Order: sequence, then C-alpha cells, then structure tokens
Amino acid sequence: MRHQGKITTWKDEQGFGFITPNGGGNQIFVHFKSFENRQRRPVGNEIVTYELKNDEKGRGLARNVTFVGESTSSASASRRSNFPIMLALVFLVFVTGLFFSGKLPVSVLGLYLVASAVTFVAYALDKSAAKNDQRRTPEKTLHLFALVGGWPGALAAQKLLRHKSKKQSFQIVFWATVVLNCGVLGWLFLSSDTELLRSMLGAA
Repeated sequence: MRHQGKITTWKDEQGFGFITPNGGGNQIFVHFKSFENRQRRPVGNEIVTYELKNDEKGRGLARNVTFVGESTSSASASRRSNFPIMLALVFLVFVTGLFFSGKLPVSVLGLYLVASAVTFVAYALDKSAAKNDQRRTPEKTLHLFALVGGWPGALAAQKLLRHKSKKQSFQIVFWATVVLNCGVLGWLFLSSDTELLRSMLGAA
C-alpha cells in the first residue's frame, strides 16, 4: 500500500529527512537511498508517495519513494545529470592531448591530475564529516583546490558523492573558479603557440 505526504524536513548534507503524511500523524523518516529516482535530490516541501515500513522500534520508515508529478523524461534528465562527469573527462583528455602535442608541459598535466585527485578526496572527507557531525573542510579551501586545477575532480565528487551540488552560493563561486582556471590555461596555450610561431619565423 502506498501513502502520500510532504517532505517537511530535509538535511541534504546528511542525506535524510522526514515526511509528514497527508492525513497527519507522526513524521516518517526517509533516506535518500529510499528514492526510486536518485538523479533528483529533494530540497524540501515536495509531495511524494511511498511505502511505509517500520523499524525494530516501531518507527515509520519510507521506502520506494517517488515524487508526485515527476516528469516522465527520465532518460533526458539522466543525460543532463551526467554532464559534470562528461565535462571533467573531456577536459582532462583535452589537456592530455595538448601535452602530447607539445603545447603544454608535463607539469601542467600533472597539476590537473594530482589536484583533481586531491580535490575529490577533500570532498569525500567533507561529506563524511558532515554525516558524522565532525569538523568540516572550509568552503574556501575546496574553492582553492578547484582554482589551482582540481575542478575536474570537484565536478566528479559533486556528481558521484552528491556533495555541494545543490547549494547555489557554493556553485556560483565554484564555477567562477572554473572560468578563471580555464582562462589561465587558455593564456598558457596561446603563449605556447606564439612562441612556436616565433621560433618558426626565426628559423626561416
């Protein structure tokens, strides 16, 4: 039997919240893993339907949760949600291609790979700290990692770990770091092309 209610409390960092049944009564605990569509994260006040289970203490737990009125174009939504991973991979392949073509030094490629790995780990540790109510990694530190070249790893972490992907103020600053970093890379790329052209003209 399915029930209907509203998500009246949602803690995205911890990945859980509570549903208030339409007919009133005790709130029902719901975890993100109980949603059938995990491409969409709750933000609060959504109407959902769910199956009601009880834990060993008799407390209500929601299972097989779905959003009421959810769009049927799930395949399209899934493709859009995979965009961050695709962007990170395409960018790293692009930088690798520039290295093999001799237009970027190995140090730049190494910086992106190492910074991305470090940033992914930093996101994972911050996610764990949020769940366990421990000391968090400052947002400015995560932004600094992204700025120096770790933003592909940050994109992967935001998608795979479901962390920092919905906070609008964080996302605004994050994408600013991406633009700044890519701007510096573009300058390096153009500078290397200019030096190559000068060397060719000098040889002629």
